[in-house]
Amino acid sequence: MESEPLWNKVSDDKLKALLAKNGIRHDTTVILYGRDVYAAARVAQIMLYAGVKDVRILDGGWKTWSDAGLPVERGMPAKIKPAPDFGAPIPGQPQLMVDMEQARGMLHRQDASLVSIRSWPEFIGETSGYSYITPKGEIAGARWGHAGSDATHMEDFHNPDGTMRSADDIAAMWKTWNILPDQHVAFYCGTGWRASETFMYARAMGWKNVAVYDGGWYEWSADPKNPIVTGERGPESVR
Repeated sequence: MESEPLWNKVSDDKLKALLAKNGIRHDTTVILYGRDVYAAARVAQIMLYAGVKDVRILDGGWKTWSDAGLPVERGMPAKIKPAPDFGAPIPGQPQLMVDMEQARGMLHRQDASLVSIRSWPEFIGETSGYSYITPKGEIAGARWGHAGSDATHMEDFHNPDGTMRSADDIAAMWKTWNILPDQHVAFYCGTGWRASETFMYARAMGWKNVAVYDGGWYEWSADPKNPIVTGERGPESVR
């Protein structure tokens, strides 16, 4: 689903072939889960972009299922019958991803929010969050959408059992940073996983105009012309 060097989604042609190889058409219902919710969410968000109409993630992922004592099995899964074709043009929902130029256009607006789903230490520039990303800092003008303690955790969005916090709790957290449901909202993180999890939560909350900035901090920080900011700051800095 992703390709180097920036770990953005693969090309539309490769995506179409990959989905068909795994028996997935535009009208296939897909339920995704994983050890980490954001891994499943990354795939889910890309599938929605491609045009798969009904894509869902298991709330809390594999751990919640396992902890509940629900049925499990071992061994290799049954062989998948490839689909003859995807059955629709790809991308079916191109508006679900924004590129760097579109992300720039969302800054410093009241009707839009470019939202960082990164830990506070990442947001203020204490760490990049990734061993393979050198620059530290944040996109100047981005609003902080919360995340977790570091680049591999999302505690701010989870109940103690790993399931999604209530929609009211999440909306209140975002409102503090002027991230509102009637805006055009694009989430980003380092390379897309945490942003995709948040995107799926926003969709579940009924937010209609949400997207992921696929390039994220990795792409943005690689261009010296892009404005960045570091240091402690609050919501008033991006009003």
